[in-house]
Amino acid sequence: MECATRVTYIHIPSNVALIMSNSLAPDLERWFTEHDARHLDELFAFLRIPSVSARSEHNDDTRRCADWLADAVRAAGLTAEVHATKGHPVVLGEWRGAPAGAPTVLVYGHYDVQPAEPLDLWSSPPFEPTVRDGRLYARGSVDDKGQLYLHVKALEGFLAVRKSLPVNVILLAEGEEEVGSENLAEFVEANRERLTCDAVVISDSSMFAPGLPSILSSLRGLAYFQVDVVGPTSDLHSGSYGGSVVNPAMALARILATLHDADGHIAIPGFYDAVQDWDTQARADIRALPFEDEHFRAETGAPSLGGEKGYTTLERIWSRPTCEVNGLLSGYTGEGAKTVLPSKAMAKVSCRLVPDQEPAAIEALMKAHVARVAPAGVTVTVTHLHGGRPWRAPLAGPLYDAARRALAAAFGREPVIVGEGGSIPVVGDFQRILGAPVLLMGFGLPGENAHAPDEWMAVENFQKGMRAVSALYEELGAQ
Repeated sequence: MECATRVTYIHIPSNVALIMSNSLAPDLERWFTEHDARHLDELFAFLRIPSVSARSEHNDDTRRCADWLADAVRAAGLTAEVHATKGHPVVLGEWRGAPAGAPTVLVYGHYDVQPAEPLDLWSSPPFEPTVRDGRLYARGSVDDKGQLYLHVKALEGFLAVRKSLPVNVILLAEGEEEVGSENLAEFVEANRERLTCDAVVISDSSMFAPGLPSILSSLRGLAYFQVDVVGPTSDLHSGSYGGSVVNPAMALARILATLHDADGHIAIPGFYDAVQDWDTQARADIRALPFEDEHFRAETGAPSLGGEKGYTTLERIWSRPTCEVNGLLSGYTGEGAKTVLPSKAMAKVSCRLVPDQEPAAIEALMKAHVARVAPAGVTVTVTHLHGGRPWRAPLAGPLYDAARRALAAAFGREPVIVGEGGSIPVVGDFQRILGAPVLLMGFGLPGENAHAPDEWMAVENFQKGMRAVSALYEELGAQ
């Protein structure tokens, strides 16, 4: 998953209610209890395969991981195929024996993982799974092998106990999510008819807090830029030329300073024109979540929090667009002093987008703004490197009603609706190509170190996740 917002839970307030719900069906619960230890052993085997998609030296490992997953899907009772792409393989599993008129659910996940470096910061080897204090530590444990595999085991449990599923299921797992899913959209387009479904279910996100199941309602999009400022043909002596030649570093600093006003609003004309404001109830629901600014600030290590005036921290992260400088490069930055007037300067700038902002529209606005504020004496170029559309779920209808009941059955608590500050571009691809609603029902936790050393997943959530997914299938079949 593209780097996601992590928040610290503090307490569960009275307005986040415990509920008395129907638990998982006894026959399924009994089967899961009997097989929980085996499922964990199998997940260990999955996690031991270093399927690092970004590193060519792991290409054989990534293919081996696809084959391992396909075998596991077949053992669960589905058919499974491994499809070659221009990059890493796609695993496609299917079970289509549901009663006439039953819905078809497409389950998506990814079996590739991030590089494990820096290795010296791991408390145990990244590809040797270890359980400590109820946490399963390994690269890929939460992002996304653990969350993907619990779906496989939920399907196996249903087929083992009931000999059938109440819904038709397509399981689609890719090996390139951590490198941008470059070939997935092409695969989905080419297999559109075969992948036609009534709902897409993804577990590649986090719950808001331990014990508090969550449905992810929104993702921000992205427009990522490089701003290059070029002045003289080479670095100049700042004593001989300073004050007579425009300094590209100073010019870049002036440009970047125009991106926000004093209240933290983005000052690019037209930037907010397409923004859909969240309604009063949604904002009230966000403010009712168990979140405290001071604990969030302490987690970041920042001296204080800031941002767009008039919004809470969670609103800024989930519901508002941003414009951030991600990197700066210019002049001499080594040890000691070197008095140069740099010939060029560069900044990386990203804009997180919310519905209904479009990356192409933001690109046009950014280029027009920079051209307007750029000082004379330098050449300025803005390059749009990549982008993705934002997404927001309607959270109404049978899919989301079923998810609420299923999560309540597994966790004994009504789920909360949360947002995500990061981006998962594949969500938009599924909705655009297949035209089906997407449910993001994740079982990670805040601070689980996805993409960082000591990545972990709570063993309890792996086990409860299987039960929640099973309950979801039962709920969807009943509808």
